[in-house]
Amino acid sequence: MNPSFWDQRYAGEDFVFGTAPNEFLRAHADRIPAGPVLCLGEGEGRNAVFLASRGHAVTAVDQSAVGLDKARRLAAQHGLQLTTVTADLAHYAIAPGAWSAIVVIFLHLLPPLRRQVYTAAAAGLRPGGVFLLEAYTPDQVRHGTGGPVNNPEMLLTLAALRGDLAGLDFEVAQELERDVLEGAAHTGRAAVVQVLARRERRHEARS
Repeated sequence: MNPSFWDQRYAGEDFVFGTAPNEFLRAHADRIPAGPVLCLGEGEGRNAVFLASRGHAVTAVDQSAVGLDKARRLAAQHGLQLTTVTADLAHYAIAPGAWSAIVVIFLHLLPPLRRQVYTAAAAGLRPGGVFLLEAYTPDQVRHGTGGPVNNPEMLLTLAALRGDLAGLDFEVAQELERDVLEGAAHTGRAAVVQVLARRERRHEARS
């Protein structure tokens, strides 16, 4: 899926995945420390705007300039600001130790790129920072209610994520089925994996 695919999908006034934040993100937003947040594959900005409304300085990265333009407009409607970066994640550098949270909602990558991006994301967290993700699992193929079901190797398992995010402490780690009602493109019963993993906090030196 190249930028032109997503530019065409995000064209028009409607928000493909809605304007409300992802439910898993909403439920665990209080566990994100104060500080800057990086949203990868952020599309039209619903999650970035939600996080900005909670006081975070948010950078939204996506390969679709059309999606990010809508993200900025959505933020402006709420009197908020986002930093947006149009980039292919294969070439986007995640600065080490820079982020209080990195949020990845329904982003599906081929395994080599996924490992590259998520390894860099784990290193990109500040001490105490969290990596928060929801994505579809291979069981989503039988539901067909969203996600790259025609390319199952892009679907995620908890076991794969534990490998990609080695060194983080998994506070939430589950595969389950739930009703996803997030815009016209994500509607219905779905098989998902949910992860909230934290980088270990540095211990204070003792005299």
